[in-house]
Amino acid sequence: MDLGTLSLAMGSAWLSGINLYATVLALGLLQRFHVAHLPGDLAYLSHTWVLVAAGALYAIEFVADKVPAVDSAWDMLHTFIRVPAGAILAATAFAHFEPSVRLIALLVGGGVALSSHSAKAATRLTANTSPEPFSNVALSLLGDGIVFGGSVLLAKHPYVLFAIVLVAVLLSILLMRWIWLRMKRLFRPRLSTLSEG
Repeated sequence: MDLGTLSLAMGSAWLSGINLYATVLALGLLQRFHVAHLPGDLAYLSHTWVLVAAGALYAIEFVADKVPAVDSAWDMLHTFIRVPAGAILAATAFAHFEPSVRLIALLVGGGVALSSHSAKAATRLTANTSPEPFSNVALSLLGDGIVFGGSVLLAKHPYVLFAIVLVAVLLSILLMRWIWLRMKRLFRPRLSTLSEG
């Protein structure tokens, strides 16, 4: 298996978990202007209609991301969009490989996209409950910067982004475990009160 293809596949899946439309737009533009050579069928991201659709959807998300209540609803809805799309992007990078490799890429890519999407959604949900609006806007812009910067890094140094993805997936797992333990601790007294009554 080609490590470069694996890096591009998992990097694109991870970035799509943060912002799918920005990822498709950035990678498509990088391919279109010959800054990147995307493997498999990812080259289709550079087609004009894909770029127009991704650009329009990114513009909508850019605005929606800045409004706390809308952002939380948007992230919830996009659990069912970003994760499957990340899986498809990963599998698409392996389009010229045998079906078993594409299936493994689909499954792993979906998991990678889920890790970045979950970490983003949990972080943004916490910021959205804050009374001041500035942290939400700052986190939104930071996410966009990570996606566009990560896409350039993916095009120029895919192995570096792959290493970042591995560390980020591990940190996401630890973050989810920490949140789970905090929630258990938070709800344990209430559950024991209900069972006694």
